[in-house]
Amino acid sequence: MPERNMDPKKCPMPSQEPNVRNKNFKEVALGYTYEMAVNEAKRCLACPKKPCSSGCPVGIDIPAFISRVAEDDMEGAFKILSASSALPAVCGRVCPQETQCEGKCVRGIKGESVGIGRLERFVADWHREHSDEKPEMPEQNGHKVAIIGAGPSGLTAAGDLAKLGYSVTVYEALHLAGGVLVYGIPEFRLPKSIVQQEIDNLKAMGVKIETNMVIGKILTVDELFEMGFEAVYIASGAGLPRFMGIPGESLKGVYSANEYLTRVNLMKAYKEDSKTPIKKSRNVAVVGGGNVAMDAARSAKRLGAENVYIVYRRGMQELPARAEEVEHAQEEGIIFRTLTNPVEVLGDENGMVRGMKCVEMELGEPDESGRRRPIVKQGSEFELEIDTMIMSIGTSPNPLIRQTTPGLDTNRHGCIITNGDDGLTTREGVYAGGDAVTGAATVILAMGAGKQAAKAIDKYVRSKK
Repeated sequence: MPERNMDPKKCPMPSQEPNVRNKNFKEVALGYTYEMAVNEAKRCLACPKKPCSSGCPVGIDIPAFISRVAEDDMEGAFKILSASSALPAVCGRVCPQETQCEGKCVRGIKGESVGIGRLERFVADWHREHSDEKPEMPEQNGHKVAIIGAGPSGLTAAGDLAKLGYSVTVYEALHLAGGVLVYGIPEFRLPKSIVQQEIDNLKAMGVKIETNMVIGKILTVDELFEMGFEAVYIASGAGLPRFMGIPGESLKGVYSANEYLTRVNLMKAYKEDSKTPIKKSRNVAVVGGGNVAMDAARSAKRLGAENVYIVYRRGMQELPARAEEVEHAQEEGIIFRTLTNPVEVLGDENGMVRGMKCVEMELGEPDESGRRRPIVKQGSEFELEIDTMIMSIGTSPNPLIRQTTPGLDTNRHGCIITNGDDGLTTREGVYAGGDAVTGAATVILAMGAGKQAAKAIDKYVRSKK
């Protein structure tokens, strides 16, 4: 490996200025230059035990791909990445590397970890911009597998099974493939053209994607088997929003984060010629503290809101969103009202949101999750003037598939029960993974589940020969 760079800090990521980017939907982070990427790659110590790789849910050989970058072999680096990840350009942008691969990086002990995610993004982007090579369609093995859901888990399983020669058909309920990558994550974090290219690569490998196909309504799982599919992988996500059950949630101007982001991202409501309406708000409250809440708040700011509040019942230290997303939101002018909880949405004579009644909270003893339990501070009630409220307190799987699939067991949250190892459900030949099993989680964990299920499905089908 070339001479190492012993700088204790990673190369900063170039980005748009906060007061510029909060008025447009262009990508915030601009990406490394070639020189930046090579220099950052030289910070890697090439640890023989590869602790970073142990933190990657899809098992990328991280030191190997980084060493190729340091050696100016970008195509070699891409081949290593793509051998394990079906969506490297996506993962380089949205994975929580700080708690996974970078969280285990040895350089992080006495300084900052190597910018693994930034290098993954650079390599994937470099390949897209410099290579005309298309994935080859593998030789077919004569077996068919159906996948329900064209999100990150379903697409990963499709790619891995296609490489093994399976005829794979993905059934997607929406009119575009991509799942949360196209309806949930905003353009300023993940350009949709990048998602589309990753999907096009899967199609070049022979993966068939049928959109506007609601499984459980148009076709059932049992009917898929009758059509000749030998196994089914359910990767339908968790798109059913949750609400607090407080008075006023049915007022006009109350959105779920899923609806709000779908209108903005999938339906392009931020464009002037969009046919999908979205309220032009002045004061917006987003209830919740995860990545989805940050996405909704930052989108509202870009749509012209003067004041956008993150209303979260715990403190700043307990926010579940990525630190980078919180930092970006603060830079863009998002106002954080932590240790605050809404108790009622207030409406005007026309049934429109005019405000939100809240109480202040304080943190008590840790609950079963290990986080300190929020407790209402007596006599702390106050009103916050808003005209739009966005609920971002979690999602659960849509019940349609479980209601139309006899013998498919789910837990009390509606999540499909699997054996936990390879995604096998309580129905023979039916596997499941991603948010449909775990509830709302990260893109990379869903992809990891897709990889595990693909291996298990291959073993299952071959065992029947």
